Amino acid sequence: MKLTEKALGQNYLYRGKILNFHVDKVELISGRTVTRECVDHRGGVSVAVLTDQNEMLFVRQYRYPYREAVLEAPAGKLEKGEEPFEAVKREQKEETGTTGKNYLNLGKLYPSPGYTNEILYLYACRVDSCGKQNLDEGEFLEVEKIPLCQAEQMVLNGEIPDAKTQVLVLKASNFVKNGKL
Repeated sequence: MKLTEKALGQNYLYRGKILNFHVDKVELISGRTVTRECVDHRGGVSVAVLTDQNEMLFVRQYRYPYREAVLEAPAGKLEKGEEPFEAVKREQKEETGTTGKNYLNLGKLYPSPGYTNEILYLYACRVDSCGKQNLDEGEFLEVEKIPLCQAEQMVLNGEIPDAKTQVLVLKASNFVKNGKL
């Protein structure tokens, strides 16, 4: 069976700076017609930044949709035409003030494939140098250092609810344990 759906029409409800919302008319394999509500997003990057002592750098920032401060790996949106590797270095420097070395591509993550085409590109690195943050206008966050083994337990205990951060912590931990990072 060929798993596919045929787009028959698209109705944009909103076009914004970050997100576009549309409702598509789609034909299923069976021939039945349904609608799909979709959110378009340019994509983003996130990085597990590790010190030589196997501590991971996190950022804590207020996330309005959840109405709470969330502990996350440094991350950000891709600029139009920007390569993910360049974006991850930019975001790392902006949010943590660090530059990295020995970057490792950890693949990509589809955060919610049921309604968005967003792709997050994941990386890990070791800290090469420390400097000053260069936060975006309106961006407020605190940097926290947590031992990677403790962060792994926090993920397993449900203390880190952010999906990209969970994946990065577990992947980085695996690569460190196997001597690849």
